[in-house]
Parts: sequence; structure tokens; C-alpha cells
Amino acid sequence: MPIFNQSIRRKIVGIALGLIVLMLVTSILSMVMSSQVGVLLDELTNRYIPAYSHLARANIRSLERGLALRRMVMTRMEAPSDEEAYAARLRDFEESDRKIEEEAEAARTLVNAIIDDPRTYSDNAALGRIDIRIETAVTELRRDLNEDHARLLKQVDAKQMAEARGTLEHIDVLRDQFNRKVDAIRADMLTQVFFSTSQVISRQHQAIVVSGVVTLLAAIVGFVFALLVSSGITRPVRLLLAGTREVEAGRFDKTITVSTQDEIGELAAAFNRMTEQLRHNERIRETFGRYIDPKVVQGLIDRPEVAIDGERRVMTIMFCDMSGFTSMSEGMTPRGLVKVMNHYFTVMSAPIRSNRGIIDKYIGDAIMSYWGPPFIEDDEQALLAGIAAIEMADQVPALQRQLPDLLGIRAMPAPCDLRIGIATGEVLTGSIGSELMMSFTVMGDAVNLASRLEAVNKVYGTRILISQATAEAIGSRLELREIDRLAVAGQTAPQAIFEVMARAGALTDAQDSLRMHYVEALAAYRARRFDAARAAFNAALEAVPGDGPSLTMLGRVAQFEASPPGEGWDGAWRLDSK
Repeated sequence: MPIFNQSIRRKIVGIALGLIVLMLVTSILSMVMSSQVGVLLDELTNRYIPAYSHLARANIRSLERGLALRRMVMTRMEAPSDEEAYAARLRDFEESDRKIEEEAEAARTLVNAIIDDPRTYSDNAALGRIDIRIETAVTELRRDLNEDHARLLKQVDAKQMAEARGTLEHIDVLRDQFNRKVDAIRADMLTQVFFSTSQVISRQHQAIVVSGVVTLLAAIVGFVFALLVSSGITRPVRLLLAGTREVEAGRFDKTITVSTQDEIGELAAAFNRMTEQLRHNERIRETFGRYIDPKVVQGLIDRPEVAIDGERRVMTIMFCDMSGFTSMSEGMTPRGLVKVMNHYFTVMSAPIRSNRGIIDKYIGDAIMSYWGPPFIEDDEQALLAGIAAIEMADQVPALQRQLPDLLGIRAMPAPCDLRIGIATGEVLTGSIGSELMMSFTVMGDAVNLASRLEAVNKVYGTRILISQATAEAIGSRLELREIDRLAVAGQTAPQAIFEVMARAGALTDAQDSLRMHYVEALAAYRARRFDAARAAFNAALEAVPGDGPSLTMLGRVAQFEASPPGEGWDGAWRLDSK
């Protein structure tokens, strides 16, 4: 076995060394070819293109020289003659004349540097001819112009304008001839630039091809070495394969005997640890498999200490109840009632699940659910609960149409509707139950408040009521309406309760008018201005006839007008006084 172990290590080391060697070869070839490309690019950017630019500027200098000459002549022809201005024009002329030779000489210097550089493959014969042509063009220009310049200066000094004009024309002809020669040289130089560019592109392609070939060779060699190594470990892996098939079949009792200290032995030990962990997880899944929502099960598997110790968290709780359930159930057979309830729970649970809520339990015809960490973030829970409530309320018309068809009757014995209460606050999360049956649930004041808000819908004729903390968490992301202040038994201060009317921006004009009048009416009611409150509540009813909260508050206004509240009245409704 030690020999086998060493053989495995040698093969692995061989793969590594082979790949390292091929990587070094690839890197060296890439560096060499990149350096060659760099030399070519350097010659192109620092010699060819600048040389071409110097020739182009020689043309420009010749035009500047002709312009300076004409300005000098015009200054001399002025009466009276301005000697100082003439001298300045003469200096400009001489400066431009000198720059022609400087540009030409700079171009020749760069061309000769290309010819003298042995690292590149330039057409030295063509470049040599370009150098000679540049020198010849400048020499001929200088030879032909020297005599004309001297003659022109004499004619200008002697005020022989007609003769000076003819000399100027002859100088322009010589300048045009020089420019044509330089243009021809530039064209040939541009050909050399294109030739150098093609060399750069060719070398780049060669570098890519060579790198690709060497990389492919490295892949082939690595694959061959991998085959050699795999052939040496096939038999030990069969034991692992047999154990894996046992795990796949759900049997986690399979263990593999660790007989070596090499990589295969380590893998067998890791497999045994994995099966032990799988057995542990399976026991946890069996323990928590009695919970309703799979997300709860997975969350408790990830953090099992939560099930034992419990935690205090801020969560949003929802209670949903079917109104008229008692009267509806009295006229149904058990089978029909089960069919209705199953369909009702299916329809109403879908929005909760789709909005990432956790269904805690079904209580008769009621659904208890909650939102909060670790399943969602703190700033999302109230909004998601509100959206789920809106979607649940949207299902009521379809549910009312489906239930008679489901039961095979023309109409339901009693109309069904929905009441939802939502509250946000700190609750205790943990497992409650016995050794035989446990439930991961939430407990606290927020749970009680959500349950009471669900029932309070019956008082105000609403569908969705939420607590003040929930409304503050939602903010302007849903359309809300403050309904009243509610004083709950066991709490010192009353808190506002709100109705969820619609999604943000989805209010109709009538609903918007209703909310505006209701706000005015509620403020007048709390200020004991009952006449103004009654008028505003009636205006709200004109916007939306039959609005439950407006009708409820009108009845309360009439009650207080008949029997005014005492001095300690704070405008809140006592839940335990009903």
C-alpha cells in the first residue's frame, strides 16, 4: 500500500510539474513574441508615424514661408516704408525658411534610424531611396530659391514692383514643385507605414496561434496524466460508489472501512462523517416534519437552538377569518363543509405563501400567519403582510362564485366574506407542545392584538384592519385610512387602528374623497364637535355609500349627543366595553 500511495503522489506531482513546464514554455514564448510585437509597435509609433508627420509639416512650412515672403514684400511696398516692420517680416521669413530644412532633416533622421535598427524587418532599400529623395528635394529647393530670393530683395529695395511680382510667381512655381515632390515622398512613406502595420498584425496573430497550440498541448498532457491517475484509484472508489448508492436509496447506515492513510482513506473517512451528518439531519427532519410550513422546518434545521431556547423578535402577525361561517356550516353536510373549507384554505393560503409569509396554524375557519426574521428582513414584513391581505380580499368575489358550484347548489346558505387583522410587535418565537406533538409558534401582545383586530372588523364593517405599528412600518407604500383609536384591555394608552384600502396609487376618486372626508370627520369627533363630525361622516357616505366605518361612527356620534362622554374621554373606543 505505501508503494501505491507513493505512486499516486508521483502521478499527481508529475501532472503538476508537466503543467508548470508547459505554463513556463507558454509564458516564455508569449513574452518573446510580445517583445517582438512591442519593438514593431515602438518603431511604428516612434519612427514611422513621426517621420511621416515631419514630411507633412514640411509642406506646411513651405506654405508658411511663401506667406511670410509675401507679407515682407507688402510691408516693403508701403509708403512710407516701415523699416522695423520690414525687419520683423524678414525674420519671420527666414525662420519659416529654416523650419523647412529642420522638418526635412528630422524626417531623414528617423528614416535612417529605421534603416540602422537590426531588430525589425523594414524595406531598407525603399527607405534609403526615400532618404535620398528628401535630401534631393531640399537641396534643389535651396539651390533654385537662393538666386530668386536675392533678386527679389533687390527688386523690392529698388521699388521694381512689376519685376518683383514676376519673381514671386516664379518662387511660387518652385514651391509648388517642392510640395509635389514631398507629397510623392509622403505617399511612399505611407506605404512603408502600412507595411510596418501589417507586420505588427502578423506577429500578433502568430503569438495568438502559438499560445493556443501550447495551451492545447497542456490540456492534452494534463488529460493523459489524469487518466493515468484515475486508473490507479478506480478500485478503491468502487467502495465509495457502493456506499453512495446506499445513501441515494435513503439508507444512511452504510459505513466504509478506512484501511489506508492516503487520499482515498481520507475520502472514505469524510464519507463516513457525511453519512453521520445525514443521519443527524434526518432525525431533525423527522422531529420538525410536523410543522406546517416547510420554511419553518428548514429554518429550525439550520438553527436548532431556536426551537429549544426561543427568541424575542419583532414580527407581523395576521389573523384571517371567514365571516358568516357558523350560519353557513349549519346548512351543510359534513362532506360539503370539508370541501368548502379545504377550498377556502387553499385560496387564502396562496397569497400568504407567495408573499413569503409563514402559515402558523388553521384554527377552525381562521388562519394564523406571521412575517419576520429569519425568513424575511425586518423592513419588509409589514408591507408583505399588507399586500397579502389585499390579494386575499381580492379573492373574495371569485370565492363567492366558486363555492356554490363546488357544492352543486344555486346559492350559498349565507354569504361569505373575509375579516383580517394585522399587528406588528415583539413576540416570543419557540416550540410549544409535548413530546408527541410540538408546534413552532409565536406568542405575545402582538398576536393577541392581531386576533382582536380581526374581530373588530365586524364592528366597523371593514375587511382589513392593522395596528399603528404596522401602519408606521408600511408608510406610504399602501393606501391606508385611520379608522379609530382602540383601547385594548391590559394596555395603558389607546392606539390608532387603520384600514388597508388598496395598493399605493390604486385608490379611485370616490375612495380618495371618502378618506379625505373621513379624516375631517374623525378630527371633529375627537374634538367633540359632533355636528361637524356628523356632516363630514355623511359626506364620506355620499362618496362611498354604505361605508361601514362612517356608519359606525355616525351611530357613536348620535350616542354621544344623547349622552355626552365624561371629562376623561379621549376619543378612543374601549374594546372591552362592547
